[in-house]
Amino acid sequence: MTWAELDAGVARAATVLAHAGVRRGVKVIVQLPNSVAYLEAVFALWRLGAVPVFALPAHGASDVRHFAMHAPASHYVGTSNPNRHLTRVQAELTQPLPDGRNPTCILVDERADEPWTRGDTRSPVQGALPATPTPGAADDLAFLQLSGGTTGVPKQIPRTHDDYLCSVRASIDVCDLRADAVLLVALPASHNFTMSSPGILGAVQVGATIVFADGPMPTEVLPLIEQHRVTHLALVPPALISVLNYPDRAEHDLHSVRTVWVGGAKLSEAAARRVRPELGWNLQQVFGMAEGLVNYTPLDAGIEEIVSTQGRPMSPYDEIRVVDDEDNEVPEGTPGNLLTRGPYTIRQYHRAPEVNARSFTSDGFYRTGDIVIFKDGTITVVGRAKDQINRGGEKIAPEAVENVLLTHPGVHDVSVVGVPDEFLGEKTRALVIPRKNAAMPLKPTALKKYVREQGLASFAVPDIIDIVDEFPFTGVGKVSKKDQTV
Repeated sequence: MTWAELDAGVARAATVLAHAGVRRGVKVIVQLPNSVAYLEAVFALWRLGAVPVFALPAHGASDVRHFAMHAPASHYVGTSNPNRHLTRVQAELTQPLPDGRNPTCILVDERADEPWTRGDTRSPVQGALPATPTPGAADDLAFLQLSGGTTGVPKQIPRTHDDYLCSVRASIDVCDLRADAVLLVALPASHNFTMSSPGILGAVQVGATIVFADGPMPTEVLPLIEQHRVTHLALVPPALISVLNYPDRAEHDLHSVRTVWVGGAKLSEAAARRVRPELGWNLQQVFGMAEGLVNYTPLDAGIEEIVSTQGRPMSPYDEIRVVDDEDNEVPEGTPGNLLTRGPYTIRQYHRAPEVNARSFTSDGFYRTGDIVIFKDGTITVVGRAKDQINRGGEKIAPEAVENVLLTHPGVHDVSVVGVPDEFLGEKTRALVIPRKNAAMPLKPTALKKYVREQGLASFAVPDIIDIVDEFPFTGVGKVSKKDQTV
């Protein structure tokens, strides 16, 4: 597909969306798999001055209904080829929301050559006049991205056109992305990492080639690298490790790859040291957040910085503070809480005053929740200050999973924690205390099935469920989550 053909597809998408009632300022959930149709949908919404609300294909019905309520969203764009999981999402959206609204569902066949000629708005669009572009101002809301808590009650991140373009352009410079690049998009396109670091939008900005993959599995990624002579790709640590350990890797010619960006979770130093010798690829570690701040290891950095740190702030205007629990700055090289402020970092979450009060300082610094060491301009991630679980780059709020399990009639109490895992970084472990005199004994497999059926994202289903008689407690009588991770 050429850029002219993409532009024509965006125009068709804008016509379908406008015919369905999408107008400047309205919010539209986009839940599409990696595809040209996804790109056309997002750019068409921007052309109309509308606001995409990003949802991952893995998000369940309860997640998407919450997005529609909280944004609030008037429309939903999804696939007309749903699996069982997405069929349920779309069915749930036909039911009235608590405020009485029914989002309009627009379903497209992303596998078709011209998906928007079959746009399912339940009414024909043939012969409709082309949509009139009504782009927003530079400081208008561009989209709502999702923060760490992507289950239960996630925080929605308001990004503006100017702050996001600032981030994309800075990433392009640090990563030396050029028009001759061939970018493989293997992670979900709606991820902030995939979109902007430098990501899809970086490739569009410089006129590079984009190749969409269905997922980051070696069986999917390696043939595409060989077929399209891919030069750049972004992976989360588990996906990179899968490539490193893939037994048939030598059967594929991977010499075209210049750089692999690895982020979403901390990459172990042992895995980082394997990249150049075994794959021949340049490694850039990426430590960033959908709220703003992005750090990269420089392409010309020494090997020790590349493998043992998570990079340097990409903009000279990024401000970094590392503080103790009382907000006192700690000595350089000492672990502390990371605070940041800068030109592309948000000042508030969307419609979340209580969260904003605890997430931002009075002088506008964002509390990232990360424990880091900042030394000689580099950041090394030590861990998370919050209970949030980072499972292979997907963030899970323990309380959201706990709340679902507590609705099971056989569950008395539950505690969910992250436990170390060499492959994923963290796995999810649920300790469940059964109700006394329950009708049937609890079984982990049945509980996992129950969680799936409640509509949470698939990655939020606990990896481990242990049936226990009681929880460990601290000396002051509080449940000890630390003791549950061992």
